[in-house]
Amino acid sequence: MLDRLYLFIIAGLICICIPSAGQTNGTYGAYSPYSVFGLGEISREGTAYNKSMGGVGIASNSRRFVNIMNPASVSVRDSSSFMADFGIVQKNTIFRQNDLRSGNNTFNIYNFVISFPVYRSSALMVGIMPFSDVGYNIRQKQTNQDIIGNTGNITYNTYGEGSVYQLFLGGGATFWKRLSIGAEAIYYFGNLDKVYNQDFSNTSYASLKSGYELLVRGVTGKFGLQYQQPLGNDLYMVLGATYRLKTNMKGHTIYYENKQTDEIVDTLVYNDVLNGRDNDLKIAGEIGVGISVKKGEKWSAEFNYIRSDWRNSGMDLYDGYGVSGASSFSSSVSQSFRAGFEIVPNRNDIRYYLRRCAYRVGAYYEQAYYKLDGNMVNSMGLTFGVTLPVFRWYNGLTLGVDVGQRGSLRTNMVRERYVSFVIGFNIFDIWFQKPRYQ
Repeated sequence: MLDRLYLFIIAGLICICIPSAGQTNGTYGAYSPYSVFGLGEISREGTAYNKSMGGVGIASNSRRFVNIMNPASVSVRDSSSFMADFGIVQKNTIFRQNDLRSGNNTFNIYNFVISFPVYRSSALMVGIMPFSDVGYNIRQKQTNQDIIGNTGNITYNTYGEGSVYQLFLGGGATFWKRLSIGAEAIYYFGNLDKVYNQDFSNTSYASLKSGYELLVRGVTGKFGLQYQQPLGNDLYMVLGATYRLKTNMKGHTIYYENKQTDEIVDTLVYNDVLNGRDNDLKIAGEIGVGISVKKGEKWSAEFNYIRSDWRNSGMDLYDGYGVSGASSFSSSVSQSFRAGFEIVPNRNDIRYYLRRCAYRVGAYYEQAYYKLDGNMVNSMGLTFGVTLPVFRWYNGLTLGVDVGQRGSLRTNMVRERYVSFVIGFNIFDIWFQKPRYQ
């Protein structure tokens, strides 16, 4: 009865969160002036478990949770077990550029995935999660008195919104109880809107509006492997690797503008360059490696390195993706270094509940997939988390905190300092149980 109540609570939260995720400006998955470039802010993959351990997961495998970072790990599970994971995130950010300060908060769903066994040591998982998010609203007033004297006050406003999601289906199998191999098919889809306004306080002048509507589509694949080596005394070392193929982007770009002449003329230009033969827009491939050491179900430590080369993606060349203006953007190589540690005092303690909880800490350092005026945009942060057991089996509620910073105050850049909170619901059940009677 309690397990069913837990599932009803999760279903209710999904119904509440999905319609609210696009209602107000504060609900987009990301809000950052850096998301004006390319596909926006690339999301860090993983469930609440991964996020609370610094984002590691390439060398993680556990029968207690679904690890979506490496498809090879899906086969490490109890036989006949069904697992699901659903998560939400809330982020609070303070921006600073020179003497200017502002703040924003966002709320969004970040993943939903289910996993189930297929045959013996093989299993499947299917789910959806964000790949990138666009969210910004930058306002600036004209200060040149020579211009204001003729036209009145002028306000320049640029804003953007939207997300690219990835729908994935993956499977994995374990051989000789040590080697796990997995593969995953990924479908990218989403819409990004980028708008530029010029408003005049003098009604003799008509406001100008232009922008881009970007439809993004793409299909790619991801491969993963893990090898588990016993070290003795219930101690294991796990080596993991993943590789995601680069892919050409499909879709279209719509450019529209509202020009001031003797009368206002609305023009709509359809740019189907993404469908043409000269398609050079790509979503970059990615390679990741990881190593972990774990002591049974007592503790584990892991380190990951991930690299993605966007220099030939074409993001800085195509209208709507590249940015023209005072700042110069260019595609680059993104890479991240991540580390995490987990400990469970006593998973079988029947007297003290807090000893059965899993406690985590992590750290990360990341370089974005672009440069701003030739400068790298770096992020760093610390993560903390705990998984609270709920009812029987491996059901749990995971709470995580990410405290970090992106950018700096050097060379007129924007510095972001943020605190984000994640909540993950881990659902576990056993299929095909035979009823027992006394």
